[in-house]
Amino acid sequence: MAVNPPLGRKLRMGLVGGGQGAFIGRVHATAAVLDNRAELVAGALSSDPERARASAPYYGIAPERAYGSWGDLLASESRLPPEQRIDFVTIATPNHLHFPIAKAAAEAGFNVMCDKPMTLTLAEAEDLVRIIRSSSVVFALTHNYTGHPLVRQARDMVWSGELGKIQAVRASYIQGWLRTRLEVTGQKQAAWRTDPQQSGAAGCFGDIGTHAYNLARFITGLAPEAVSAHLRTFEMGRQLDDYGTAVMRLAGGCLATISASQVSHGRENDLRIEIDGTLAALEWRQENPNELWVRRNGEPHRLYTRDPNAPFLSDVTKASCRIPSGHPEGYLEAFANIYTAAFDDMARRAVGESWNADRTLYPNAGDGVDGLRFIERCVASSSQGGAWVEMT
Repeated sequence: MAVNPPLGRKLRMGLVGGGQGAFIGRVHATAAVLDNRAELVAGALSSDPERARASAPYYGIAPERAYGSWGDLLASESRLPPEQRIDFVTIATPNHLHFPIAKAAAEAGFNVMCDKPMTLTLAEAEDLVRIIRSSSVVFALTHNYTGHPLVRQARDMVWSGELGKIQAVRASYIQGWLRTRLEVTGQKQAAWRTDPQQSGAAGCFGDIGTHAYNLARFITGLAPEAVSAHLRTFEMGRQLDDYGTAVMRLAGGCLATISASQVSHGRENDLRIEIDGTLAALEWRQENPNELWVRRNGEPHRLYTRDPNAPFLSDVTKASCRIPSGHPEGYLEAFANIYTAAFDDMARRAVGESWNADRTLYPNAGDGVDGLRFIERCVASSSQGGAWVEMT
C-alpha cells in the first residue's frame, strides 16, 4: 500500500505499554510495521521502570530509548531533533491511562494511535477531542475489526444502497474466558479488565460490547438515538458486568440489538453482525472473516470472499487485501489496515498537507467519544431497569 503523499522514510513509533505479560502491545507493534511503513524506535513498556527497560530488547528498542515511564518518553523524545524523534505514540495500556498519555502526547505535537476505549470516561473523551483539534495531530482509535476487508465491503454495499433502507441490525460479541473469577488468580488481563478503577464504568460491555456497537455504526453509518440496556454480573463477587444486551433506536427507524458475554462456555471471540435491508441482508463473522454472506428472498445465497482481484469487490476492499484469495487474512492484518490508513494522514501532516480528521477510514476521535457515550448510556439505562436513555 503506497504512502499518499510520499514521505520518503518510515514513520517512527513510540510504544507505551506492551511489556512482559502483556498481550495487546505486541499486536500493535506487529501491526504497525507489517506494511513496512513504520519502525518501532522507542518505548515505555511498563509502569514498572525496571520491567520497562528489561522488556525493550524483545522489541529491538535500543537501551538509550527504553524509557522508565511514558512521561520520560515524551519529554526525552521532544528534545531530540525533528529528524530523530518519534512521529507517533501508540497507547497499549489499561484504559485508565489512555487519557493522560494521549493528552500529553497531543499537546507535545505527537500523533496518537490509541487502543480502545479512547478514555475512561465520556468527559475525558470530550476533553481529549478539544485537545486533538487544537494541536492538529492525527488521532486513530484501534477498533481493529473495521480493518477487515469484507467489513469494509459490507459498509460500501450498505452506503451505496445495495441493501435498500436499513431496518434492523443484530451485533454480538460472545466469549467465555471469564466464566470463573480468573481475576483473583493473578491473571493480568482479567485483573485490570474487571477493575472499575482501570477499566471504567462497564466490564464486558465496555471491553467487547463496544466492538459490536462500533461495527454496527461503521457499516451502517446510522446515528444512535436512544438505548435500553440490561447489564448483568453473573459471576458472584465480580465488580463489573460480564454479560449484557441493549436495544437501540437508530436514525431512520432502524432497530438494533447489541449483545455481549464473557461467561458463555466454549465461546472464544465470536463477534458477528447481521444487517437487514429492504432489498437484501448480509452477515459477517469475525471467526470466519474472509467470508461475507448476502441474501435476497427467492435467490441463491451469495458468498463474497476476500479476493483482491474480484470485480465484485469495492476499491477500498481490494486495497485492504495483501495476499491472493484462498490465503486467509485475519486479526493482525485488520489491525494493520487501521495503522496504514492513519499513516496516510500522518504523512500528509508531516509534509504540510491537510486532511479531514472527521471523515477517515480509520476510527477517529469522534468515534472514541461515540463509544464512551454508548458505554455510559448503557450503564445508566441498566441502573434504571432498562429505561430508555437518549444517546444525544
